[in-house]
Amino acid sequence: MTRTHWAAVVAVVLALLFAGAATVASAGGGDSAGAATPTADSADAGFARDMAVHHQQAVEMSFIVRDGTQDDEVRRLAYDIANTQANQRGMMLGWLDLWGLPKVAADSEPMAWMAGDAKGGHGGHGGTGHRAEDGSLMPGMATKADVERLDKAVGKQAEIEYLQLMIVHHNGGISMAKGCVELCSVGAERDLAAGMVAAQESEVALMVDLLHKRGADARS
Repeated sequence: MTRTHWAAVVAVVLALLFAGAATVASAGGGDSAGAATPTADSADAGFARDMAVHHQQAVEMSFIVRDGTQDDEVRRLAYDIANTQANQRGMMLGWLDLWGLPKVAADSEPMAWMAGDAKGGHGGHGGTGHRAEDGSLMPGMATKADVERLDKAVGKQAEIEYLQLMIVHHNGGISMAKGCVELCSVGAERDLAAGMVAAQESEVALMVDLLHKRGADARS
């Protein structure tokens, strides 16, 4: 796992560097003049913090499956997900830096920015949630046991495990992103969230098809 973790770290660092200039330009001046900087308990900050954590797990799982299979289709998908989500994670962390806000909110639970609705599915968008390692609930997150099972799998079984986990993970992320589209005040962040919804819905459809080719179904 050392090589996998190192690759994930490199991807995130490169994303942070790449996204820096765009982050300052978009979050600093993309909205109307005089717009207030988001507060620590705002939907903008909460979404950026929580989705950064959510994306990091997707990056980790994607690098795991790239080491566990030689299938070109799945490896290409995993690379695309890791690259895209590492870049987006860099943007969100950059916004928090720009706003002078902490990347971890010690005094509030994950998903508090959605007033608790996301834990059951915001606005009826639904989706199951899994307990994170710290016991908190975030939509679609794989458990530690899920990730360990993926890490031990190889070949076709690794592909199926990854696709099943990532479909649930994407559906949770879609629910969170729809919440930001409705609740966030920074235009650039709403646009990013809307883009996440469209891209991840498309990837879910692709992953369902890839599962069917392998004689498996998505988990409910």
